[in-house]
Amino acid sequence: MIGERISLGTLRAALELAGRAPSADNSQPWSWRFGGRTLQLDADRARELPARDPEGRDMVLSCGAVLHHVRVVLAAIGVTAVVHRLPDPTRPDHLAALELYSRHSPSADLGLAGAIKVRRTDHRRFTAWPVPEGFERDLVLRAADQGAALRPVVDADVRARLVAAIRAAARLPERVSQAAEEVPANMSADRGGPGGPTMRRTGTGTLAPSAVRGEDDSEDGARLYALGTAADSALWRLRAGEAASAVLLHATELGLATSPLSRPLEISGTRVLVRDEVLGGALCPQLLLRIGWAPTGCAPPPPTARRPVDEVLTYLPN
Repeated sequence: MIGERISLGTLRAALELAGRAPSADNSQPWSWRFGGRTLQLDADRARELPARDPEGRDMVLSCGAVLHHVRVVLAAIGVTAVVHRLPDPTRPDHLAALELYSRHSPSADLGLAGAIKVRRTDHRRFTAWPVPEGFERDLVLRAADQGAALRPVVDADVRARLVAAIRAAARLPERVSQAAEEVPANMSADRGGPGGPTMRRTGTGTLAPSAVRGEDDSEDGARLYALGTAADSALWRLRAGEAASAVLLHATELGLATSPLSRPLEISGTRVLVRDEVLGGALCPQLLLRIGWAPTGCAPPPPTARRPVDEVLTYLPN
């Protein structure tokens, strides 16, 4: 039985917090429609980046991340959301419909909700301290809970080739120029904190950190992971975005620093490398993740600008 209607104030607060989800070039390519007991998620085509993301892959991944974020927030405030993904085949941009129930959610995780405020896309060079095996197992399980597979890059030769591919992807000036022209003026680039490197425009891995780009000889101590799915349809990309959110938030909960990298997978050779050498040839690569320990003695990266709720939310007739 459906309980009380979700108040507008509660819904707006939930969307404001969920809006901190990571997205490609901080594009935040999502919009919401609220009808009292239903919440609809749509891809916002006005925010897509056709030169940067011609297939709309990162747009859907980004929407998956915000979908998981809003699920976490709603559960934490006592709202159960029943999610229907891609509910209307005639409307491909309608990515999810959430039925809202004002009752305790068994999936409530206050720690995960709290991590939303703390998580940053951190492009600084990470230290060489290893990610503990127990932490890694937890992250793998979090991805699996969302229908995706998280695999660490363990072979040294594969890691070296993958780092070289990431550096190559970061050195495509014509693509960088095109993407920069696409980014709306009200978006903000991530910046390194005091003592950290100055970054060019970044987002869900648009550019690798300076350490990975090879601007000096220092080695980045981050552990690299590949996120894969059983297929490469819009549904699986949406699920990959949800899995990425789950992994990034739990890593933050564990005290780890993170940054997602999507741009290297726009290069077909890198996709093949990740598919065959990291994912065992059986899964479709969706995203790379850097996870590790942030450098000590430096302030964390500042938060990036977010779209106001009034810009992303419209109301349906009750």
